[in-house]
Amino acid sequence: MSRRFRPVRLAWSALQGFSVEGMTVMETTAEATGTDICVAPPEREQRRPDGRDNYTISEVVAFTGLTAHTLRWYERIGLMPHIDRSHTGQRRYSNRDLDWLGLVGKLRLTGMPVADMVRYAEMVRAGDHTYLERYELLEATRRDVRSRIAELQDTLAVLDRKIDFYGDAGRALASERS
Repeated sequence: MSRRFRPVRLAWSALQGFSVEGMTVMETTAEATGTDICVAPPEREQRRPDGRDNYTISEVVAFTGLTAHTLRWYERIGLMPHIDRSHTGQRRYSNRDLDWLGLVGKLRLTGMPVADMVRYAEMVRAGDHTYLERYELLEATRRDVRSRIAELQDTLAVLDRKIDFYGDAGRALASERS
């Protein structure tokens, strides 16, 4: 599986209280990616062994396509909840952590700024009294996504017209030559 790396714009508020000297934020995309109801279950994936609820960082890297650096960074900025550690200090991720990462991945795909994702994570950890604020944040994100979808549909219509034009013109040229 090949990977592409590209710089990601990061809102300053996502890093409040953290040193950013020498830190480069990179987004990684893989090419071929008590129950909290705010965490989306995995999408029909059979990647996790049945009956397991304890994963190393390298296993999570394999499951998610994220880098170990990204997972550590998510924890450092507060996007991930506290990750349990083994007796040797190694991170141990649970199924709930993997579900949360699945939701974070979807939020990334919406174009939600990292600062808003961190704010959302903080609201989830704060409890039920933040439902209204979570609703408003997700509703605003949905409006943005719908707007982008409409923009992409308009772009697709332009491409379709051009493709039809060139297809018709190519067939006309071919029939003139025969």
